[in-house]
Amino acid sequence: MKKLLFFSIILAVLASGCGGSYTGELVGIQGRKKWFEPEPYGMYFVPQGSFNVGPSDEDVAWAMNSLTRTVTVDAFWMDQTEITNNEYRQFVYYVKDSILRFKLGDAGIEGFFAVDDDGNEYDPPKLDWDTKIDLRDELIPPIMEEMYYPEHERFFGRKEIDTRKLIYTYFWIDLTQAAKESSRYNYATQSYEGEVVNIVTGEKGAIQDRSSFIMHDEVPCYPDTLVWIRDFTYSYNEPWANMYFWHPSFDDYPVVGVTWKQASAFSIWRTKYLNDYLTSQGGYFVQDYKLPSETEWEYAARGGLRLSMYPWGGMYTRNDEGCFLANFKPLRGNYIDDGSLIAAKVGSYEPNEFGLYDMAGNVAEWTSSAYDESAYVFSHDMNPDYKFNAKPDDPPVLKRKVIRGGSWKDIAYYMQTSTRDYEYQDSAKAFIGFRNVRPYMGYK
Repeated sequence: MKKLLFFSIILAVLASGCGGSYTGELVGIQGRKKWFEPEPYGMYFVPQGSFNVGPSDEDVAWAMNSLTRTVTVDAFWMDQTEITNNEYRQFVYYVKDSILRFKLGDAGIEGFFAVDDDGNEYDPPKLDWDTKIDLRDELIPPIMEEMYYPEHERFFGRKEIDTRKLIYTYFWIDLTQAAKESSRYNYATQSYEGEVVNIVTGEKGAIQDRSSFIMHDEVPCYPDTLVWIRDFTYSYNEPWANMYFWHPSFDDYPVVGVTWKQASAFSIWRTKYLNDYLTSQGGYFVQDYKLPSETEWEYAARGGLRLSMYPWGGMYTRNDEGCFLANFKPLRGNYIDDGSLIAAKVGSYEPNEFGLYDMAGNVAEWTSSAYDESAYVFSHDMNPDYKFNAKPDDPPVLKRKVIRGGSWKDIAYYMQTSTRDYEYQDSAKAFIGFRNVRPYMGYK
């Protein structure tokens, strides 16, 4: 009788997953929430479409690194502007606060590590962000002191956060290696038989299980503020080195001085930051934020104007009233005729047809794509992209990443929607920033 009751309960549970009553028909799992993707804050929708990637004019630089071909790109969301200093600062503050909370938890101070329903701490530990830091607790100030520069490094005795300690540890799944034929799980032997390369260390090893494809890395998250001095020889740029990232007057300016790896780490953090909140509210994950591929960037920059040289459509960099349409270097030795000496506030110029600002000029932007002169030849015509995960001991030529859009220090040629350029993934510059995209999950 007990067994009969048990099986009846199981049948009832299974039936409830397939509908209100069991009919024997294929109806799919019922009761699943409908998914309507809300518009992400600060992002604009870029519809799917096809376009002619490549030069819309003569190759005046004779770079010979692109050709014209028709490709198709899926729909995605894109940041309306470049990531600003204040937005990137949220990432820096998160890293700073999480490091401090881990230090307090490791010191045995209660409340900073979350516990499960049985009162046990998770392994590995999870932070409890609801616990406030009480400076009246005599155990806390000595631990906080570890976050500041030591006394002999302080300028005029000012206590400042030691930015060298702001290291962000992050994880991601290497789907490219996992998708290889040699990486498949062998159901006959019930084991993996392939080899995996750790793209951070360059070490090779046999695939043990799913965790072999989970990569992790650490990156200093604080921007390199000395790029303002390093990038320009015999030029007085100390005020920007001292003020540009942290002073409130520059909050709405594009963040610069970040490497490709820092921009990629920011994208992973942004994904986790949102998904942690959505899951805490009982919602679904969203797709990952990421750097745009080179083709996504060009498609978005064109704004649906297939043959345009610039994001605004025409062949000229001035409007009918003689005003410049973007922030770049308009004349030899003259940076300010467009209204700005260096980078301008994001959104200072008119957007393109997709509603995106500064797709030409202001600061050049990192993409996710590796740079190869012949990438347009061998890449696919559906969502074309070329990635290469350079290992630490690879030569510099393999560490080139595509940058697009030109910057405040560049001539008009680099602002053209089709112009390709590159920088090394471990380099930070005073004229390179980034913005994120997120794949579209709603109804087409």
